[in-house]
Amino acid sequence: MKKFKWLAIVFVVLILAYIVTVIIAPNEFDKNLNETKTLPPYKVSDKALALYNSLDFIADLHCDALLWNRDLTVKNAFGHVDFPRMQEANMALEAFTIVTKSPKGQNFSKNSADAFDNITMLNFLQARPISNWFSLSERAVYQSRKLHEFAADYEDEFIVVKSKADLERLIALKKENKRVMGGFLGIEGAHCLEGKMENLEKLYKEGVRMLAPTHFFDTELGGSAHGISKAGLTGFGKEVIQRMDELEMIIDVAHAAPALIDDVLEVTNRPILVSHTGVKGSLDNVRNLSDEHIQKIAANGGLIGVGFFDGAVTKPLTEGIVDAMKHIKSIAGVDCIALGSDYDGSATVPFDITGLPLLVEELLKQGFQEDEIRDIMGENVKRFMLKNLP
Repeated sequence: MKKFKWLAIVFVVLILAYIVTVIIAPNEFDKNLNETKTLPPYKVSDKALALYNSLDFIADLHCDALLWNRDLTVKNAFGHVDFPRMQEANMALEAFTIVTKSPKGQNFSKNSADAFDNITMLNFLQARPISNWFSLSERAVYQSRKLHEFAADYEDEFIVVKSKADLERLIALKKENKRVMGGFLGIEGAHCLEGKMENLEKLYKEGVRMLAPTHFFDTELGGSAHGISKAGLTGFGKEVIQRMDELEMIIDVAHAAPALIDDVLEVTNRPILVSHTGVKGSLDNVRNLSDEHIQKIAANGGLIGVGFFDGAVTKPLTEGIVDAMKHIKSIAGVDCIALGSDYDGSATVPFDITGLPLLVEELLKQGFQEDEIRDIMGENVKRFMLKNLP
């Protein structure tokens, strides 16, 4: 009887400890991993602010906010993105990208798919459904549904964009009410397919419209820039790309090995994009795009989302973002340049989403023309999405 009593006490203590951890730990991780160099409110010149306020369509290609337990329908004091701050920034379209696995010791050079997975622990600490603890596919489904739930809670001011018709409706509504905004779902790494084509179909039905073959390690589709093999597409990878073309899904080659980018460009018959990256022309490392790939992606009608984080661009980060954009412009023009912030992606960025006017100011400072700035801040994304969404 005493032994049973002590076991019961230990069990209760463990449950209470878990509850306290769930309440405290996730927000602390979020605060410490998603920092900004400077905090709002942000000050810019009258000229930059006037230009920013005149922009009809502002868009970003990469945000990992769904990874965290933050309620996106309320303004948070930490992290980079939520719906109220999107409205404050007059954001039109944000890509909500889904992270399902991240290796312990994650680095730019070499990561194993067999390394301890940080996202498993994060799902446990966030008290997400037990199915998420053991299935990468279920993690992607869960995050997809979270965006739809947030949208439903935000009534008519947030649209989950799954088609050209959805985007056209968003554009029309935003002309009447500037508070209207939208988001579309992407996935960072096709390991969440778990080697099964039916999981691609399932995630498409959940609203996913963009997928990257790799993240920080090699997958069943091919090699990561930060993996071990550095290989191109596998046979399964080619099948997935072909099926994505049939579904009119957007292929994102962020984090892909150079050989994989080459193979994707050969297999697909549609434009591709890089949701968040830097360029070797301003910062040479394995994370960033070569001039050859910049030119091929641009020639193919694709987009290059420039990241806001150290490793993608040089410091100071705001200047570094524009330096990368200047390099792309010099070899491929402006029509392929987009924002690829990596907001809420366990990255320190120069400003949260309300600080985007600072980027306009830096673009003006470095000699970009107003029409070029409009394209970079969102018009390029709008044209691309109108052309390539189903």
